[in-house]
Amino acid sequence: MDIAIETVCYVINRAREVMADMDPIEDEPGRHAGDDLMREELPEEDEGGDAGESADLTELKEFIDTLNEDEQAELVALTWIGRGTYTADDWDEAVEVAHEEHPKRVARYLLSQPLLADELEEGLSELGFSCEDAD
Repeated sequence: MDIAIETVCYVINRAREVMADMDPIEDEPGRHAGDDLMREELPEEDEGGDAGESADLTELKEFIDTLNEDEQAELVALTWIGRGTYTADDWDEAVEVAHEEHPKRVARYLLSQPLLADELEEGLSELGFSCEDAD
């Protein structure tokens, strides 16, 4: 893993803060509230950008956008490993697929994941790291 653990932990901590500030969405039968969690919170870029975004959300989005492509792909891969889509043994494949599927708008994709912080933390754990290592 090339991305700094401190970088991942910063995203985890900021994502928790951002999610704590959002209004919960009630589940409807046959639907998952998490599927819609950030749709209204993250306006489409062609709709005027940051209108309606909290300052914390905007800051985290900008932070992710400033990461290089490899770091962004590794954040996506960590998320997938944390959710169980890939295993730690599939790290190289997960990073490669992240490069292919999410070459742009990584921040938007990641911030649309309602369990982003938990999934990143679990992904780190699966690879043998933790935010305590960064302290």
